[in-house]
Amino acid sequence: MREKAYAGLVDHGWPVALDGQSMGELKTGTYLYLDRPAGPHQLSVDEWGFPGVTRHDFAAASGRTYFFVTKVSERSKALSGAQTYGGLAGLAIVAAATSSDKNPGPVDFVAMEESAARTMIAGLRLGN
Repeated sequence: MREKAYAGLVDHGWPVALDGQSMGELKTGTYLYLDRPAGPHQLSVDEWGFPGVTRHDFAAASGRTYFFVTKVSERSKALSGAQTYGGLAGLAIVAAATSSDKNPGPVDFVAMEESAARTMIAGLRLGN
């Protein structure tokens, strides 16, 4: 899910995949879901034009629902700031400096407790 917030002039969605299967575009104030059997799984976001992919591995237990909220990654914040204030030169410097980050992708997946997640989902809309 992606929290409600000011999306800017253009609210491009993050292309979320589960086990390599597209779940759709996760836009501000929306959520996506996909049923999967128990076992190992991977959430990912590979955003066009972003120099890195977010991957989050987790193991699902039978009969359990897992909730994740997406947040802009620290690397994405650094790259956006560098591009805004330093142009391409600033972007190149920050890209090199942040290449060793734990998460090289544009978002972080943060696990949520079920009760908090269900409360949040009640105020969101289903994405596509």
